[in-house]
Amino acid sequence: MRGVSREKAVVLEPEQRVQLEAFARSRALPHALVLRAQIVLSAAEGKQNRQIAEATKMTRQTVAKWRGRFVSRGLEGLYDEYRSGRPRSIDDERIAELVNSTLKSKPQGATQWSCRGMAETTGLSKSTVQRVWSTFGLQPHRQESFKLSTDAFFIEKLRDIVGLYLNPPEKALVLCVDEKSQCQALERTQPMLPMGLGYLEEVTHDYVRHGTTTLFAALDIANG
Repeated sequence: MRGVSREKAVVLEPEQRVQLEAFARSRALPHALVLRAQIVLSAAEGKQNRQIAEATKMTRQTVAKWRGRFVSRGLEGLYDEYRSGRPRSIDDERIAELVNSTLKSKPQGATQWSCRGMAETTGLSKSTVQRVWSTFGLQPHRQESFKLSTDAFFIEKLRDIVGLYLNPPEKALVLCVDEKSQCQALERTQPMLPMGLGYLEEVTHDYVRHGTTTLFAALDIANG
């Protein structure tokens, strides 16, 4: 019959749902496995492949593949299969050593590992280091920041400020004022969150200044 969806229905057992939700929240598993768990959970909610593809930034074909793999093989279907071809020249222990070194050590005289530096340290080729990092979602050269507000009235203030941008009062002058620090010594107020499999190293946005030179600037948001 026309109009009947050929997408395979996904019904989860309680134990499967618990494991998939743990996969989807994990900061240690490979990023690809996390996305596959999210695909299956979305499918179990009754979402179509098109909706899941848009939400995960993947193709409909990829979504259909992992949806079908789970229906036919369960959780085991979400793992990559071994492929035929030339045997690997690097064993699992060396790959694990590379990953652990990337996550748990720092190079001497530098803040993060580079492909060249890690290759020299491990004795592997630069292309091998790049390939392993890409597989496990490791990006030592990148960093994200986060900020936790301690203001009890943060939500109310946020609404007031955003309201000025979206709907300023008539004949009002709305200025965006910011500080442009040129030279400063910073100390973060929270411990750094280390890089892991599939996510970046993170540092808190909050800091304590130990000396700074600052330029203040104001921008009229109406005309720039």
